[in-house]
Amino acid sequence: MQPLRGKDFLLRPFRASDVDPFVAAVRESMGTVGAWMPWAHPDYNTLDAQEWFARCETCMEEGSAYDVGVFSADGRTLYGGVAINQIRREDNLGNLGYWIRQSHQRQGLASGAATMMACHGFHALGLTRIEIVAAETNLASRGVAEKIGAAFECIARNRLILGGRPVAAAVYSLVPESFDFSR
Repeated sequence: MQPLRGKDFLLRPFRASDVDPFVAAVRESMGTVGAWMPWAHPDYNTLDAQEWFARCETCMEEGSAYDVGVFSADGRTLYGGVAINQIRREDNLGNLGYWIRQSHQRQGLASGAATMMACHGFHALGLTRIEIVAAETNLASRGVAEKIGAAFECIARNRLILGGRPVAAAVYSLVPESFDFSR
């Protein structure tokens, strides 16, 4: 995937030089991201990040997931991540996920990155449906989904596993014919 440029940010695949900033971003964000993302744990380390980057690269090569970093416009500061993953070609859909490190939250980065990634999913990947699934009580993630114009579809029981327990999740969708690409 080629880098994608927004007004105040850049989306690009992770590089080896991003490992230490990634670990720092995860550790910084335990109070927010860590509450909703099982992979984000207090002992997150360099090996975890290296394994994640290798998995991201493999999945991108296979076309099964596109997990990339959200960086400052100059590409130097890691803000978080955005992805279209869980791609099911037989149904032409994927899942849109996003996270922003705690020190850069509430600045419009998640909604900007999510919008850009959805555009990539529709235009470059040819998807016809993108879902956003957030724990029912994850109001920040749900707010991003609503801000970018995703349609709320339902509360799905036992849809996600958090802390080893099934939890209800809000399911949102984006489709090309109703998505405002000018956001």
